[in-house]
Amino acid sequence: MAFLVVSFFFGLAGGVIGRLKGSSFLLWFIVAAIPPYVGLLAAILYRSERDEPHRGCPTCGKVVPYSDALCTRCGTELDFPGPVQSGGPATVH
Repeated sequence: MAFLVVSFFFGLAGGVIGRLKGSSFLLWFIVAAIPPYVGLLAAILYRSERDEPHRGCPTCGKVVPYSDALCTRCGTELDFPGPVQSGGPATVH
């Protein structure tokens, strides 16, 4: 019984951390609850998706990650990205 309580709270902490980094709460809840200590450590060390550069689709204007090849809203094929410029015109936040 104590293991279930500990697993629940580790899962809750992992889910919150994963959500703050821009990922799925449920996914990180499950990852952190099953192996409690390892899963929470994985959620803490996971990269933040909000730190990745983004750009706008030229057709519909949806903001997509810089590395995407297709717009997920309209299906427009996006140009192959060159090197990421920090703070340049291709970066949209």
